[in-house]
Amino acid sequence: MNSVEEASLAGCCGIFCGLCTKYQSRVPSNCIGCRLGEQHSWCSIYRCCVMKRGLVTCIECDEYPCERYSRRGWGNDQETKIAQKNLERIKEVGLERWLEEQRERRLLLEKLLDNYNDGRSMSFYCVATTLMPVDLVSKAVDEMLTTYQGDDSDIKAKAKSLRAIIEDLASKSNVHLKLRKKPDEGGRG
Repeated sequence: MNSVEEASLAGCCGIFCGLCTKYQSRVPSNCIGCRLGEQHSWCSIYRCCVMKRGLVTCIECDEYPCERYSRRGWGNDQETKIAQKNLERIKEVGLERWLEEQRERRLLLEKLLDNYNDGRSMSFYCVATTLMPVDLVSKAVDEMLTTYQGDDSDIKAKAKSLRAIIEDLASKSNVHLKLRKKPDEGGRG
């Protein structure tokens, strides 16, 4: 993927499309990213930031964080925090450097999907590569390669083992591998 294609994966809101299950899906209806085609012109943030103001990301706007950005229904607090953190990082290091960091995450995710996806692990790997430091996910893969004793052709066993290693490292690092928070049953939520 060249740098222009990589840049097309930078959502103006701060989400990096390359780590999304809709982008990584191999079905014909997969998403091609926020900047290619007209499929995302429905997004009020995209219309305001890119189409109306001609900006690359919301962090460039004098009004950020505006009411439109703040009221955007992300679906959960974690996703909003990721987007805002990404925008702050873009402001700090610049878009090119941030894209390099995201490219490293995307390539790691694609390695996980190519080698350890049992058909049910894509969402988990997308979340892990989004929320965890890259070196921690890489450490999980290294640990998997050195400790896995099962049959290499058993993708389900390999995926289960890698997921357990990632979950353990995330827990020890106080990283919560959930994007969507569901209230506890019984009103404890």
